Amino acid sequence: MDKLSIESEPIWEYFSQTQKDLISEGKYLQHDIIKDHAYQFKDYSFLVFPFAKTYEGFLKQFFKDIGFISHLDYISDHLRLGKLLSPHLMARLGERSLYRQIIECSRESVALRIWQTWKLGRNEIFHYFPHNLRAISFTDAEDIIEELLLTMEATFDELRTMKVNKKLLGYAAQPQA
Repeated sequence: MDKLSIESEPIWEYFSQTQKDLISEGKYLQHDIIKDHAYQFKDYSFLVFPFAKTYEGFLKQFFKDIGFISHLDYISDHLRLGKLLSPHLMARLGERSLYRQIIECSRESVALRIWQTWKLGRNEIFHYFPHNLRAISFTDAEDIIEELLLTMEATFDELRTMKVNKKLLGYAAQPQA
């Protein structure tokens, strides 16, 4: 995918209008407001926010659509996606672990990428710790945005394909009546 050209990818049609709007607004901030660098910000984390929010919305919607979470989980104000994606909580969460479900459907490298992108584009950007304010440069923000977009595209392609293939293999293995 060419840098930030997600509109030409199949995933674009999958995104909700809200997710498309967030990406468009994020690009507007990134390219039209900040393009001339007339003001040097100490921290460009704000550029990542619309894309990180899209990432969270995409993951929730996608995990619902492929059957990893229920519709009630999807609409819940209490679903903690980061907790469910954490490889460190896989044993404790059991079948509710999204990390485990991704591994069972695909490969651990896919689960790890989704988790690492979650940490990079959300947890490490938006949490404030007085002893560790992680300020990022404009270039860092662009790199994080690109990784968020690429991970969404890879997740969409990989898990959608793997889920369909597993269903077809399961169906093919069924005895024919």
